[in-house]
Amino acid sequence: MPSVEGEARLLILIDTFTTRARSLEGRTKLAKLDFFLRYPAYLARALEIRNSDDQAQVESDEELNIENRMVRYRFGPWDPSYFGMLGRLIGKGLVQPVPFGQGVGFRTTDRGNALTKKLKQHKEWAKVAYRATLLKRHLDLSGTGLKNLIYDNFPEVTQATWGEKL
Repeated sequence: MPSVEGEARLLILIDTFTTRARSLEGRTKLAKLDFFLRYPAYLARALEIRNSDDQAQVESDEELNIENRMVRYRFGPWDPSYFGMLGRLIGKGLVQPVPFGQGVGFRTTDRGNALTKKLKQHKEWAKVAYRATLLKRHLDLSGTGLKNLIYDNFPEVTQATWGEKL
């Protein structure tokens, strides 16, 4: 079920990947990046796999305290509420869809960027903002590249049955 917290998390993620020339390209990329944002232990492992000097600090309670669990879907982790959350962000004028070669990407509007800046000033969103920056720095791959990273390194995720909560 879509939540305001989920919308804020996606807004921060999309804004982090929005530049003058680029948007966050496609729902597959969005879902895989959001997977790493929601599950910081997997982000920490992915950073190790990518030989990053940066680390994602994961507190012990974070592994079990996940707002809404994603499910295993055709191409890995997915949240059925993405359509609702993206629709709400677009409807509120915070995000705009952007066509690109393989589909639709997403970018924040000026209004979305301004709200993201305000969110980042609150300590409750500091970890999300920091982790989104790590994703941009070290995991700015295509949706397929992220899917392959997950398939190649996280069998506990990809061997789950379709629809199983992760």
